[in-house]
Amino acid sequence: MKNCLTFLLLSSLALACKTDIISKIDEPALEHGGYVRTVTPYPVTTTTFNVSKANMGGTKMEFLAEAVTQDKGALFASYDLTIRFVDATPANGTKTTAYVALKSLAASSFTKDPTTGYPRSTIAVTGTEAMTATKLVDADISNGDRFEISGTMKLTNGRSFSAANTYADVTSGPFFTTPFLYRLNVVN
Repeated sequence: MKNCLTFLLLSSLALACKTDIISKIDEPALEHGGYVRTVTPYPVTTTTFNVSKANMGGTKMEFLAEAVTQDKGALFASYDLTIRFVDATPANGTKTTAYVALKSLAASSFTKDPTTGYPRSTIAVTGTEAMTATKLVDADISNGDRFEISGTMKLTNGRSFSAANTYADVTSGPFFTTPFLYRLNVVN
């Protein structure tokens, strides 16, 4: 009788732990995003670059970028850059600007990397390009001012990703190295 009670008790416990089978997530049907990763310079300890006031045409921000999507970049449409000027030296007037279009890099300007399989391109912005886009002249900028460049990755399905809608792990983590925001300091 004691064995029967033990068996019934164990059977009851086993049945009490029964759960419904949960269906697996249909991973291929999930929507996925994308990001533009900084390949070099690496590791990305900063997204700050310098341009020389004395040589705006010869100094630039430059990095090797990789467009990452779940399908090795097939959904990648473009990487659009906007720029604004932040006037940190009011002695020559206050010329801070709102963000304006800088350039759009189409997916076709990226080349598939043989090692990773993702599309890559070198992105460069000279000091002169920054001034032209923000409609500034030499007298408007001083040592200590800066340009801020914001990137937006656009996909062929209409979705887009920027610093505004991307997790901090992606924008600041060492693995993803995807800031979506770059800074050009004006130096002598």
